[in-house]
Amino acid sequence: MPETAPIPDGCPQAGTGASWEHFPHVADVGIRGFGPTLEAAFEQAAIAMTAVVTDPGAINPEETIEIACQAPNVELLLADWLNAIVYEMATRKMLFGRFSASIRGDSLIGSVSGEPLDIERHAPAAEVKGATLSELEVARDPAGRWHAQCIVDV
Repeated sequence: MPETAPIPDGCPQAGTGASWEHFPHVADVGIRGFGPTLEAAFEQAAIAMTAVVTDPGAINPEETIEIACQAPNVELLLADWLNAIVYEMATRKMLFGRFSASIRGDSLIGSVSGEPLDIERHAPAAEVKGATLSELEVARDPAGRWHAQCIVDV
């Protein structure tokens, strides 16, 4: 059964209709972000990915990193966005809990905010190695709500 995490009161996304969840997969973890806009769904997918590692709410936004991606379609753009975040986490030894994305055509300009990994305080449960193309999907439902999902390798 999917693990759905409600957005806490006072969180910047509160009241926007944006949310995220994990979904079952045989070996890895499925992540899914929802939102009223494509950008919100991408941001929520990033939060879902962070939640595989630790509680996103426990990450202080001390430093902001800019990320730019380009891909031939929105599905591959999602994978590139998530993998760019994984790259920044690994090379900077940081965790990110706040995400902002702006998508124009086949390009994404975004930012991630977080802090250096503190093993004792963050108590990481897993290491995300990357976003895969498995179950990769970005779509809009008939009501206009977006979802962005894939399997992440842990």
